[in-house]
Amino acid sequence: MSYNNNKLVLMTAVTALSLGVTAAAQATTLEDTQQRGVVQCGVSDGLPGFSAPDDQGEWQGIDVEVCRAVAAAVFGDAEAVRYVPLNAVERFTALQSGEVDVLSRNTTWTATRDTTLGLNFAGVTFYDGQGFMVSKDLGIGSVKELDGAAICIQAGTTTELNVADYFRANEMQFEPIVFDTSEQTVGGFEAGRCDVLTSDTSQLAALRIQLSDPSGAVILPEVISKEPLGPVVRQGDDQWFNIVKWSLFAMLNAEELGISSDNVDDMLNSENPNIARLLGQDGNFGEGMGLKADWAYNIISQVGNYAEIYDRNVGMDSPLEIERGINELWSNGGIQYAPPVR
Repeated sequence: MSYNNNKLVLMTAVTALSLGVTAAAQATTLEDTQQRGVVQCGVSDGLPGFSAPDDQGEWQGIDVEVCRAVAAAVFGDAEAVRYVPLNAVERFTALQSGEVDVLSRNTTWTATRDTTLGLNFAGVTFYDGQGFMVSKDLGIGSVKELDGAAICIQAGTTTELNVADYFRANEMQFEPIVFDTSEQTVGGFEAGRCDVLTSDTSQLAALRIQLSDPSGAVILPEVISKEPLGPVVRQGDDQWFNIVKWSLFAMLNAEELGISSDNVDDMLNSENPNIARLLGQDGNFGEGMGLKADWAYNIISQVGNYAEIYDRNVGMDSPLEIERGINELWSNGGIQYAPPVR
């Protein structure tokens, strides 16, 4: 064998080894999670309706439900989750470093986060937009009346840039009062450190119920941005990306097909092929993700469909009482839409 041939063989072997190492690295999230026995899920440091511990210390919220859905898909046990509270500044570093497997923490999908931070957004749990909350005593009815106002803002969020853009475009001035956590932000608002509190409208609803007198604050009608909120994973692991993405899609498809936690067992006998495929009775659509055929059944039976998790956490069955609005299914006039299982 010639020197050139030897060199070619060596280069081929090195390339194959490198590809093998890369492939192995891309499959480690599921393997590491299974070996650990729990999904490590990054959540907020306390936002009612989205992710916050209740009086018994149990985490609740629509973002928490996504974590539980992933655990149900992977382990068949929605309780196999370790919750890691993170503020807005530290959340991406925690995900990038591997401290958490998935970030489900009222996080807005943006171009910068999607293309430069090494992150993948796995769908939209809640379509939102930025708004403003003021004291009712001020008698203000529009954002256009806030020229010169002091505004409480949480650091490390899209709201900082949005409010700056909006006020500049409308030739208005404001004084930013920046805090590290949402709890500090609402505390500053209630203490009178600012005239206005700005955040996603859903977060404003959650923060208002924490005030000593929620009826004393009003959320202004204007919404100045698009804030699609959803779970996030690291780039480079398509298998894990698919698991988190389809855990959310399973709940959306279940609502559309009329499958709930109450009737899912009866639906196992359905002659509807779409229901049979989703519930693992016709083919194994979990196999491509390294999961068992009943991955979606486990999600629906233990966590519920999208309507169930929405209603009990942020909807009309919750203290926030947020109408479904654009978060309705596409078939009901909203924009929530999941690809089919087939």
